[in-house]
Amino acid sequence: KKVPLPRMCFVDPVRQCAECALISQKETEFYDKQLKVLMNGATFFVTLGSSDKSELMVCRLSNNQRYLVLDGDSHYEIEIIQISTVQILTEGFTPGEKDIHTYTSLLESQHITEGGNTRAIGMILQYKVPGSEELTQMKFTASEDFSCNKKLSASWLAAMHKVSKGGKTYRRLKKIFT
Repeated sequence: KKVPLPRMCFVDPVRQCAECALISQKETEFYDKQLKVLMNGATFFVTLGSSDKSELMVCRLSNNQRYLVLDGDSHYEIEIIQISTVQILTEGFTPGEKDIHTYTSLLESQHITEGGNTRAIGMILQYKVPGSEELTQMKFTASEDFSCNKKLSASWLAAMHKVSKGGKTYRRLKKIFT
């Protein structure tokens, strides 16, 4: 089967076996959809560590795809390779039950389903600060404020989920980004 591989600078479609073609199609979808959403960014309330104070920040993937850039009153750049854990904070609606808040590890979960009743409302990152062995935690919460685009924040969280869903993809992308 011939598959286009523009991200690898092939002008014409390249012949691949069925297994490789399927992988290439999924990678192309990621580069065409999720990567653009991550690079465009979204607005979140960001809380560092165990602080009670949160700051409204725009979170996006850097142009070279090596850093998670956070801009607000403060500025942070988190190197992708230093991120050790990503968790999505979800809010689920199941028939006959009230809202359910769950923490879902992206490295292990298939919990957030496209078109399902669970929606992402935030994210928790754990990462190493260069020169330190300890993990730092950062919590991202989608804003309820109408001036911030809640749909864009949800799309950004879904793209982050897709990046690291299944663990293998996350490790492969960490390798690509580094």
